[in-house]
Amino acid sequence: MPAMTLDDFRALIADLPSADGAAMAGALSRNGQLTKPPGSLGRLEGVAIWLAGWQGSEKPRVLAPQVAIFAGNHGVVAQGVSAFPAEVTVQMVANFQHGGAAVNQLARVAGAAMTVTALELDRPTADFTAGDAMTADETAAALQAGWDAVLDSADLLVPGEMGIGNTTSAAAIAHALYGGTPEDWVGRGTGVDDQGLARKASAVARGVGRLGTRDPLGVLAGVGGREIAAMAGAILRARHLRIPVLLDGFIACSAAAVLQAANPQALDHCMAAHVSAEAAHGRLLTALRKEPLLNLGLRLGEGSGAALAINIVRAAAECHSGMATFAEAGVAGG
Repeated sequence: MPAMTLDDFRALIADLPSADGAAMAGALSRNGQLTKPPGSLGRLEGVAIWLAGWQGSEKPRVLAPQVAIFAGNHGVVAQGVSAFPAEVTVQMVANFQHGGAAVNQLARVAGAAMTVTALELDRPTADFTAGDAMTADETAAALQAGWDAVLDSADLLVPGEMGIGNTTSAAAIAHALYGGTPEDWVGRGTGVDDQGLARKASAVARGVGRLGTRDPLGVLAGVGGREIAAMAGAILRARHLRIPVLLDGFIACSAAAVLQAANPQALDHCMAAHVSAEAAHGRLLTALRKEPLLNLGLRLGEGSGAALAINIVRAAAECHSGMATFAEAGVAGG
């Protein structure tokens, strides 16, 4: 595909396909006829109907999930915002590629294809306290990397990330889009101490303070990261392919927030997989109007919480699509 510009992405965000209303209606009708008391499967019932709308089938199934990991490095680490050096990003990418990370195990258990896209790890973004993290062209290239990484064959997508310093970028994006104070959005990330937390808040304040008025993609360029932009591009591509998406933690949700800020319907195909232990993730989910499926105290990133939730979504689909109706089972009460 030819290189796309930020204006191309703005147009793609503005013109989004919708869920299949007929498939959702059919799934809702089927749900009312299954051999169970009404509502007895709780949220699984809603998950199955949501999945039906995006898969375009009243009997949805999860047979080919994809976990797409994106990695980038951040110039803002020069401000002392992380407990780990940037070299860890490169090392963890190698770990992903050799199957040694937690998300590899979770993807394997879920039967998911896992792809890893490293984004110019030898060239970190600029330190956003002094200037924009990325140029418009760099932002568009990262968005396109995410767009291109989505498998056409996928029937459920989990975007994940790796990037030392990226909780600071995520906090800056959230602060720029939703306001509040920097302290509302910063957390300990990889485990910074109190002084590190203060440095993060200061970096976020300075970065957002120099942004001025910008559209959401301008905010992404100003304080974001390549892997965050790539996740946004992947989520957007999934929408255009009508592939449902499970959102992971704070960083993945900051990527999603950029899309929702640009178009309030942009995340209709997304479900929050979990709420993490990162301090501001719950606040961000509230802003996104998403209720998490799981709350297990996870704070690893990598797409790990969303990869774990794949089997929850698969179970919802299997119950809905494989269970007999009262008529099929010859059970009275339907």
